[in-house]
Amino acid sequence: MPDLLGPALERVTAWAGRPVVPTQIKGGLSHRIVRVDTEAGDRWLLRILDPRVSEAGLGIPLDLEIVNTVRAAKAGVGAGVLLELPDAVLLEYIDGPTLDAAAVRDPAMTEGIAEACRRLHAGPRFATEFSIFRKLDELLALCHAHGLEVPEGFEDWLPVVADIEAALDVRRPASVPCHNDLLPENFIFDGSAVRIVDYQLSGNNDPAFELGDIAAEADYDREMVGRLTRAYFGGDDPASRVQLYLTMSNFTWTLWFSVHHGLLAEQAAAADFDYHAEAADKFAQAVRDLTDPGLGPLIDDVRGRRRPPASPPPPPQPETPADPPPSAAPA
Repeated sequence: MPDLLGPALERVTAWAGRPVVPTQIKGGLSHRIVRVDTEAGDRWLLRILDPRVSEAGLGIPLDLEIVNTVRAAKAGVGAGVLLELPDAVLLEYIDGPTLDAAAVRDPAMTEGIAEACRRLHAGPRFATEFSIFRKLDELLALCHAHGLEVPEGFEDWLPVVADIEAALDVRRPASVPCHNDLLPENFIFDGSAVRIVDYQLSGNNDPAFELGDIAAEADYDREMVGRLTRAYFGGDDPASRVQLYLTMSNFTWTLWFSVHHGLLAEQAAAADFDYHAEAADKFAQAVRDLTDPGLGPLIDDVRGRRRPPASPPPPPQPETPADPPPSAAPA
């Protein structure tokens, strides 16, 4: 793997007109993140894009990731883009805490997360398209082509997945620019608003997938899914759609981690992250929801075939008095 950091730092130094000091930041499951400081007090973030990631099918092409990063910045939710490089991008340093799963589950953060998604979705369209079902096809093909491990029983669920996709296609909304990979660490709270970073899998998509993916990554229960749905949409109607996408997020990203583990083992070791264990965990969560008795009603609801509530019992009828006995005939 060629050294990408050195040339990128040289270009940043030339752009800044003064020396810069890099500090490696832990985080990021694919690309390299470096904080860049100057003696004058400047602070930026340098995102080094590893071409092996997109080559392995684990992200969009690097040039398009940069395009989408610029467009997310224009939407007011992504980090500002200061300098575009061939395999890197210099970004505004967002000063604030990176969220974790507990923070994303906190009801106090729900509206901020929903508002960040609304800003992104209302912004300029991305240069790429995204479907979790087509990504599933792509990742499964990669596993077959390279002889990578697929969890036992994984492909047995593909007919059910086809039913889920058919249901979601019935009333599919217009696509909007989506992040599509909103694990908690891709949210930063800047003190006044939630910001969204890392556009490695970005593309125009169903907004309900964005919410379902957030819910999957932070392990939401049904009540939390409903809360986020109401915060974003203003009502509960799309909650079943979001719930189905939660399941598809866990199911499909199972293979993302399997491919990463199999094709980028050297990078995985450097990241100090167990991609194999994460794949197993994702699949276990997907199976939990695929075997839930509530899956069928969710599919029916999304199709528009809601199961009617049980009919109430008929109101009690007043008793009809018995006919009086006939009077005796007069003598």
